[in-house]
Amino acid sequence: MRRAASAGGFTLIEVLVSLAVFALLAAAAVGVLAWTADQQQALRARMERAAELQRAYALLKSDLGQAALRRTRGSDGAAGLSAFAAAPPDDPSRPLFGFVRHGWENPDQAPRASLQYVEYRVAEGRLERSSRPALDGARASAPQVMLDGVQTVRASYYSGGFWSDGWGGGLDTLPQAVALDFELRDFGHVRGVFLLPGTAR
Repeated sequence: MRRAASAGGFTLIEVLVSLAVFALLAAAAVGVLAWTADQQQALRARMERAAELQRAYALLKSDLGQAALRRTRGSDGAAGLSAFAAAPPDDPSRPLFGFVRHGWENPDQAPRASLQYVEYRVAEGRLERSSRPALDGARASAPQVMLDGVQTVRASYYSGGFWSDGWGGGLDTLPQAVALDFELRDFGHVRGVFLLPGTAR
């Protein structure tokens, strides 16, 4: 008499081992997905920061590249002593520099000049840009934050074949170039060199 074949299947130990292996694989997959998401977020933040730095550089390049020989009067009516005003290197309370630039766009054809006074300063870890609605006798507008995370910044000026950390100024001269050395919270040292009009390119 032939014995009936035993039914096929898994033992309890085999099922438990399979579940344990599946749990380990699932945990590893979750870890990889979380790491990937963190890396994507960090990369996105890094790219946004790099774009912020590029925008600040582009605006500095545009402003300084169109600097004009034109002094202005402040809101108190006092005439400026220089066409390009720069703070002494040991006085962070004053604007980094201020000057008049050409090329102020006027799409609405408002009755105003195409020249614009702009100034840059560092306040509370931010590089800020402000402008005046009129060249003379006007107060600066609310500042526009160009770059944050600025720990230190040092400006130097090129003229007559030499770099200097101060600018003596004058009514009939501009620096040939301006260099800005930043220490940024996340990028470390960043240097930008900007040519002014009349500089050989």
